[in-house]
Amino acid sequence: MKKIGVISAVLDDPLRTNQKFNDIVSDFQGIIRGRMGIPFSEEHISVVSLTVYGDLDEINELTGKLGNVDGVTVKTAISKKTL
Repeated sequence: MKKIGVISAVLDDPLRTNQKFNDIVSDFQGIIRGRMGIPFSEEHISVVSLTVYGDLDEINELTGKLGNVDGVTVKTAISKKTL
């Protein structure tokens, strides 16, 4: 059973965390349906939103790996509807 969700991430130091973040996202490209990133250059922060469609375990694994990157804060919202 699959779910749709949104993973929001704040990268406090994108120059330091961007590569690791992107590597993890690339590993999960099969469940990512959309990505939007907004850089706040003067503040040295980036905000990234990922729209995901997959099994709850896959979504949670992606969220967990992203949240374990030092300098990255992650929150996830998942639809209650099962598809």
